[in-house]
Amino acid sequence: MTKMARKKKTGSIGSSLDDFLREDGSYEEVTARAIKRVLARQLGDLMKRDKISKTEFASRMNTSRAQLDRLLDPENESVTLGTLARAAQAVGRHLRMELV
Repeated sequence: MTKMARKKKTGSIGSSLDDFLREDGSYEEVTARAIKRVLARQLGDLMKRDKISKTEFASRMNTSRAQLDRLLDPENESVTLGTLARAAQAVGRHLRMELV
């Protein structure tokens, strides 16, 4: 069986997106941006679920509404780990990161 026939049979053609991004040199940047978007969405969902206003959330974090807006903005990547940890604590969660 030819290489092309095997790829058609498995439904997989070419390299994975991860492989492409690694070769391109942008894997870490894209992954970090995706993680930030997920965390922002999770925090927003928890705020809605628990009916926490932005003012209340900012107060729980001992920060300003402007800083909270930056945190919740999925496009803003300039959020520190300390800020993320305080945000998690403000909604009764813990931030867990690991090297894999």
